[in-house]
Amino acid sequence: MFQKVLIAEDADLASSGVRKALEELEIPKIEYSQYCDEAFIKFKNAIRIEEPFDLLISDLSFVGNPNTQRLHSGDELVKEVKSLDPTLKTILFSIEDRPFKVKQLCNDLALNGYVWKSNDALKDLKKAISLIKDDNFFISPQLAHVLRSKESFEITSFDIFLLQHLAEGLEQKEISEELKKKGIKPSSTSSVEKRLKLLKENFNASNPTQLVAITKDFGLI
Repeated sequence: MFQKVLIAEDADLASSGVRKALEELEIPKIEYSQYCDEAFIKFKNAIRIEEPFDLLISDLSFVGNPNTQRLHSGDELVKEVKSLDPTLKTILFSIEDRPFKVKQLCNDLALNGYVWKSNDALKDLKKAISLIKDDNFFISPQLAHVLRSKESFEITSFDIFLLQHLAEGLEQKEISEELKKKGIKPSSTSSVEKRLKLLKENFNASNPTQLVAITKDFGLI
């Protein structure tokens, strides 16, 4: 079992269900941070004194800190700590359940576990901790289909770029110019038109405005 765990969650420590779940698993050392910057400082200090954490459990969203923060979300925190220790086991614990967003987080962050904050969240968290210690991956059963579907349309970083600029009100020619400025290929207006047409077909959108609305709902932009 894990020996030293860092919890990053903006809930009050005394009422944190995550902390209680870890105590029930008899994990010897549990540290807690309400903000991402504070969690990152604790993580760096642990490495400095050669007593590193072997598991990070982080919420995705953090609110309520009146002070300016460098890191604002759990995904930013995971990226930072993994840049220092790529072997660190990480679990995101979140209410986020939009399929594309969950899939993106699991893949981009190379998470070891994703636990959805449902009625079974604490039970799932215990399962996740038990599984990932042996290098297995865990995702809450209600979201397992997100990663299972191999036939699903794959959304690329190019698609995200197009959708973000479409949401900003840019026309296809203007998006093409932005692609050229960034050195992203393909960048022709016809390439933008073809990809947006494919995206509209995949999301069953009849026009750009509807495409933007649907992809926002999916958490893509």
